[in-house]
Amino acid sequence: MLVDDNEIDNMINQKMLESINFAEKYYVYTSGKSALDFLENLVGDSSAADVIPDLILLDINMPLMDGFQFLEEFATLKIKIKNKIDIFMLTTSINPSDKERADTNGLINKFLTKPLTVNQLSGL
Repeated sequence: MLVDDNEIDNMINQKMLESINFAEKYYVYTSGKSALDFLENLVGDSSAADVIPDLILLDINMPLMDGFQFLEEFATLKIKIKNKIDIFMLTTSINPSDKERADTNGLINKFLTKPLTVNQLSGL
């Protein structure tokens, strides 16, 4: 799942993921709220196991709900959903406090800087 308000970044990242057959399905959202709505709707769905994304590439700087606010809401999801998803921050932020916040957040697996590369993906 890609969660980034920049549609061009989403398009480029999805093309890169598709070029290396990274996943069977791709979900792309331009806001944290819409991504959370999708995930929350999976809770009552008996066929959700087929649609739960394995990972989320999450931007930090987005309007209305930034990446860290997304994580606060994500933490409240049912365990059967959130425990199946690895989250990676993918951002242009060079702010050391953003990296420190990401590194100390137990929901984030890794902090990645844009642009997304094949080398970064191989480490996931």
